[in-house]
Amino acid sequence: MKSKTTYSNEPLGKFEVIADFLPSPSELAFREEGVKVTLALSKKSVEFFKSAATAHQTQYQKMIRRLIDSYVEAHQQRPITSRSSGRTAKPRAV
Repeated sequence: MKSKTTYSNEPLGKFEVIADFLPSPSELAFREEGVKVTLALSKKSVEFFKSAATAHQTQYQKMIRRLIDSYVEAHQQRPITSRSSGRTAKPRAV
């Protein structure tokens, strides 16, 4: 059985008031505009996300979307290197 908490009138110590850091309800309800795309993924990748989504009780498409958004966030802060610009696809041998 749990023991009961006994409260006393002792001083609680120093307090510090912090600024409100929580987003407003309107910010929480904000949905970014989406664009529908067709994307072929490997079966292994889809099964991984489905399994992880089930374990975390969410949708696997949402997890993939957040992963891509995180990638974009990380790479928008870095300049694009010359390696990625000016490349053309090599013709395939038939």
